[in-house]
Amino acid sequence: MKDIQELTPRQITQELDKYIIGQAAAKKSVAIALRNRYRRRQVAAEMRDEILPNNIIMIGPTGVGKTEIARRLARLARAPFLKVEASKFTEVGYVGRDVESMVRDLVEIGINMVREEMSSEVKAKAERQVERRLLDLLLPPRPARATREPAGMPSLFGTREAAGADGGEIGSLPGEDERRERTRDKLRRQLREGLLEEREIELDVKVRSHLPTLEIFSSAGLEEMELNLPEHLQGLLPSNKKRRKLTVGEARELLLQEETGKLIDMEKVVATALERVQTSGILFIDEIDKIASSSGGHGPDVSRQGVQRDLLPIVEGSSVPTRYGLVKTDHVLFIAAGAFHTSKPSDLVPELQGRFPIRVELSSLTEEDFVRILTEPQNALLKQYSALLGTEGVSLRFTSEAIRRIAAIAFQVNESTENIGARRLHTVLTTLLEDVLFDVPESEVAEVVVDEDLVVTRLASVLEDKDLSRYIL
Repeated sequence: MKDIQELTPRQITQELDKYIIGQAAAKKSVAIALRNRYRRRQVAAEMRDEILPNNIIMIGPTGVGKTEIARRLARLARAPFLKVEASKFTEVGYVGRDVESMVRDLVEIGINMVREEMSSEVKAKAERQVERRLLDLLLPPRPARATREPAGMPSLFGTREAAGADGGEIGSLPGEDERRERTRDKLRRQLREGLLEEREIELDVKVRSHLPTLEIFSSAGLEEMELNLPEHLQGLLPSNKKRRKLTVGEARELLLQEETGKLIDMEKVVATALERVQTSGILFIDEIDKIASSSGGHGPDVSRQGVQRDLLPIVEGSSVPTRYGLVKTDHVLFIAAGAFHTSKPSDLVPELQGRFPIRVELSSLTEEDFVRILTEPQNALLKQYSALLGTEGVSLRFTSEAIRRIAAIAFQVNESTENIGARRLHTVLTTLLEDVLFDVPESEVAEVVVDEDLVVTRLASVLEDKDLSRYIL
């Protein structure tokens, strides 16, 4: 795949098409938003800060691909991505601090993302260091010995001739170094072949002291903010070592983390992550319709409007304190989503509406969409189940008639009960393949064919019994 900077909006939508069926309007909007980020970086510095992202509201029922579009877009752009539910901010006891926590969580995701990237860059060097340390644990270095005395001087071993005229260390045996090196080479080969993974060795494991925690309370005594010592300063804390018995495989993991940490510049990780969050981060706010209110007066509506007011400065652009420093949200892309069954976007406070200028509606999924979802995406459900049974040496095949009947049943159940979109396919297929998944490990079949008759037999009761169908979520 091309670098994201080389992708045009049309090519971005084509990449999204590999995983998401339909919803062309939503894909077009997010593709333009992503390309605009690249365009913004190319303009002159004095204009760059003035260009703000066009935040997006996706309107559509559950299970039609809103979250998946945003998640795939972030993965495509290799950008920090976080999904939060706006409704959680209306829970009992909400005091306002949680809204800023979404930015702190996004920063942590950015830190982990950059650290993983840098870890992969130094992995080969770290693995060489780990191999050397494992060899030292399996075959400890020979203690250094005093060199021989000058010729003619008395010693415990007699004269120079008694100590060995080859100039070696006192007490060294002829060929000992060569034998040790051969043993070390043999252990190195066994390590690389994985033959020593279960051998036990003793290793000093670092046990770091707990990080200091500072709690700050506002004058009202309600807001609380926890500030931990930044990760790149953890090395300043005292640490203890504890002797533990581990297998070579367990020790390898611990040593790899330790050696990788030595090779990574955490200050660079933090700086890169903060820059990436502030210029490329994507915050997906789901269920935003749950905080919309048509009347502005009493009960839950007060809490909903309070959440909107707290969201407003973050979406507008503000500086949020994190354990790594202040993070500006001016150029974070906010994508909101909601079904808006009982409310509409105009029920949001006007200021918040203005911060989401792009609105796209996602259509409900049809029976034909279900057929395509089952077969076309790279991660299609039928491909996933085929891969799972392939691990048991069993081939799973669906006839075209069976696929269409599965889609028809999922669509019909959605129509007659709660419409949960493509998520219905998961539970319908789980019900359909329950016996197959249970029996395959002990059966001797090499192929399982799912035809229309099997689908009708297994799922007929779901359609006939309306009460039973409600359990098929």
